[in-house]
Amino acid sequence: MSKPDIHAVLLDRDGVINFESKDYILAPEQWRPIPGSLEAIARLSSANIPVAICSNQSALARGYFDNSTMQAIHAKMIGAIEKAGGHIAHTAYCPHGPDDGCACRKPKPGLVIEALEQLGMTDKPHNVVFIGDSSRDVQAALAAGVVPMLVKTGHSDIDVIYTESVKLYPDIQIFADLASAVSAILE
Repeated sequence: MSKPDIHAVLLDRDGVINFESKDYILAPEQWRPIPGSLEAIARLSSANIPVAICSNQSALARGYFDNSTMQAIHAKMIGAIEKAGGHIAHTAYCPHGPDDGCACRKPKPGLVIEALEQLGMTDKPHNVVFIGDSSRDVQAALAAGVVPMLVKTGHSDIDVIYTESVKLYPDIQIFADLASAVSAILE
C-alpha cells in the first residue's frame, strides 16, 4: 500500500497524548503528557498539518466530574501543547456513557466526522490519519473513511488490540508512541 498524502491528523487523547488511567483523568493535575507527545504535535504544526483530538469522555456521563473540570483538563493540555510549539485545531469529545446510544462515541464515527467537518476535510478523509490506542479508534476511523494508526502507549493489551485491528484493516501500522508515528508520517 502506498503512503497517503497526509493533510490532517486526528488523535485520541488518553493513551496517545497523555498517560491513561483506569480510574479516568478526573482533574487537571492528573493530566500528564507521554514523553515526546507534545513535541510530536509541535512537529505536525510546524509542517502545517492540522491536528484535532477525538476522545470518548464517559466520566462526564458517569458524573465523575463536570463540564468545567473537563474544560480545565483540556485547557491544561492545550496550554502544554502550545508551550511546546504545537496547535490543536479542534477538540471533539463524547460526553456520553457506553449505553447512551449516541452517534459520537467511538467506535461510531461521530467524533471523527465532527473533526473532519471542522478541519474542512470531509471531501478527503483518505488524506487524514487517526492515531489511537484501541480497536474502537480503528473502527471509528474506518467508518469515517480515515486511515487508522495505533500506538502502544495506552493501558490496554496492545497485542489483542493489534490482532483485532488487523482483521479490520490489514495494513494497519503500529508504533511505540506518538512521536514515532509522527516521524513516520513526516518522513
